[in-house]
Amino acid sequence: MPQPGFWRPMTAEDLPVVKALADRIHVDHPEDMQVFVERLALHRAGCHVLEEDKRLIGYTLSHPWRFGNPPALNTPLGSIPADATTYYVHDVALLPESRGKGYAADIVARLTQHAIERGFDNLSLVAVNGSRGFWGRFGFQEAMTEALRRKLASYGGDALLMRKNMVASDM
Repeated sequence: MPQPGFWRPMTAEDLPVVKALADRIHVDHPEDMQVFVERLALHRAGCHVLEEDKRLIGYTLSHPWRFGNPPALNTPLGSIPADATTYYVHDVALLPESRGKGYAADIVARLTQHAIERGFDNLSLVAVNGSRGFWGRFGFQEAMTEALRRKLASYGGDALLMRKNMVASDM
């Protein structure tokens, strides 16, 4: 009988599988292994893997950042800015067979709580591949400007910066 999946902290040992998942899930948005290594090193508390039946079926990468200035794809951050103004969700990636089981809602709730505990009043992300509606269900709203449209071109034509403001019930 299949065991229910669960999110757990990502470890360095998970990185080869996480990279393989990323390559399979994000065919149009490849990132080098160094991106995953660096995100884990810079903000371990924001990196998780989804395990089901003793295999990884998803992951998330997130970290503090500056709102309105999302990191370019496949680019090292260097460091987490001391003046971060948003909790940035770099990626929530799930294999197709893991979708529809509540795993995304679970990790978004965890990331929201993590952000609140660190003093942030918002989360932000770049929605790609037509995922605006998906993120909208979790309270994210479009926060685009013309300058961002140009900057996010590498993410694809439908890329949107989205923001979730925390409300009193979240905090």
